[in-house]
Amino acid sequence: MAKTFDKPSITAELAEKIIQAAAAKAKEIGVPMVIAVVDESGVLKSFLRMDGAKLLSVDIAQNKAYTAVSFGISTDAWYDFIKDDPPLYTGIVHTPRLVVFGGGYPIVLNGDLVGGIGVSGGHYSQDMECALAGVEAASN
Repeated sequence: MAKTFDKPSITAELAEKIIQAAAAKAKEIGVPMVIAVVDESGVLKSFLRMDGAKLLSVDIAQNKAYTAVSFGISTDAWYDFIKDDPPLYTGIVHTPRLVVFGGGYPIVLNGDLVGGIGVSGGHYSQDMECALAGVEAASN
């Protein structure tokens, strides 16, 4: 029986590359964002609050990244997962750090969940656009 196991994790270098790609997309669409990247355990690995990004977005971005890595699904997928289940819908939304709208994505490399990204600062559709730019950068 094994007593330990190895878990792949995102590097600081890749986390920063992801942040820069998401920030570039935010600049392109003209919306200052808060961008958070967490490791496979949900611990903050890299962070950027762009000039002019809203203060409330700081916690939301980090929570989106945490939510995405916690189950390995995007934050927008959570709503579809719970919307038709009244007990789950009314109960799980009270879970600390759970976000059920767009802007958070798991980061998967070679089939391994290595981290998550969360973006906040605009409408959730804009947050999703910027976060997906970061996820794409992780694959390149």
